Amino acid sequence: MSQTDWKVYQGLESSGETEAKVPSQPHDGIEQLLENDEQYCPPWRNFRARYEAFLKTHGVAPEFPQLAPEEPDGRGDMFLPTEKMIEMVNVALHLRRPLLVTGKPGTGKSTLIYSVARELKLGKVLRWPITSRSSLSRGLYEYDAIGRLQDWQLKYLRSQQAGQNPPFQPSDLTDEATDIGEYLRLGPLGTAMYPWSRPRALLIDEIDKGDADLPNDLLNVFEEGNFEIPELVRLRKSQNNVKVRPADSEIPVTITAGQVQCLHFPLVVMTSNNERDFPAAFLRRCVPLEIPEPKKEELWRIVKSHLGPKVESEAKPIIEDFLKRVEQGKKQLATDQLLGAIYLMSRDRAPSHAEREGVINSIFKPLTK
Repeated sequence: MSQTDWKVYQGLESSGETEAKVPSQPHDGIEQLLENDEQYCPPWRNFRARYEAFLKTHGVAPEFPQLAPEEPDGRGDMFLPTEKMIEMVNVALHLRRPLLVTGKPGTGKSTLIYSVARELKLGKVLRWPITSRSSLSRGLYEYDAIGRLQDWQLKYLRSQQAGQNPPFQPSDLTDEATDIGEYLRLGPLGTAMYPWSRPRALLIDEIDKGDADLPNDLLNVFEEGNFEIPELVRLRKSQNNVKVRPADSEIPVTITAGQVQCLHFPLVVMTSNNERDFPAAFLRRCVPLEIPEPKKEELWRIVKSHLGPKVESEAKPIIEDFLKRVEQGKKQLATDQLLGAIYLMSRDRAPSHAEREGVINSIFKPLTK
């Protein structure tokens, strides 16, 4: 990131041969954004200052775990964002705010974060798919109290069978320094809030499917950048540091005094299908991005990015058919349906001419009635 270019996430760059746009190569441009808080961070979103104050209060040295490996399936490698997407991602990065992405299914809402994480080297994307049963506590961490009790009962029975006198006692649970950490695991949101050396990328997928209170429940975590684990807070006098596994790794991280305070606010992308309205207090803390349905030129660009320019002769009439169905029938179709149809029809072993219409009709089945 140069002194004159505010865009950390570039998104696209010109191909050397044809000047066509291709996804930008991974780079370390985010380091400048993270190292110069006075220039690039709003004072009210300076989580580094809060983290350093937290460390000073508890007299502990900072621990910066390495990021998880890159996504093995390469999601986002061929994603071509629009200029609006690039702009709003950078707004969210500079303001340290979550990005709320709305649009119809298949418009690239979820894939966007994989593209950003790949380019900025943020590691594996943490994913929290929202359902009607999702709660803030489950997003932060999970505690297997029943499993811990069952393990204690097993130890008690074994100590009796071994003739131990006195047998294993309930109070012995608090004497085992690593015991409770074995039954705790950070959730996707909790893992994203941990003080990693670089911000993590968190996808909160289809937030409008959650309980009506979930957006408001998220506000405090987004504002303060921290949360408590009550089970560990109660033990902080006897067990100040506890090793707990993050959501995406078996390598534990250290939780101090039962609290997690982020160093860098994570890149949070929340997707919505516009199925309901959100509270004003929640919306004003988000950076909004609405993704419209792609036009003809954008669809061809997407197809060429995924399948190459050689499919043009097969792709153009299918794209025309796709757009005609959407415009005339007012039916909802997704871009991945289009990609599937073009891929199938452009192979050597494609459906015959007689089968073609029936196959495409099956693939282009409307997502809504």
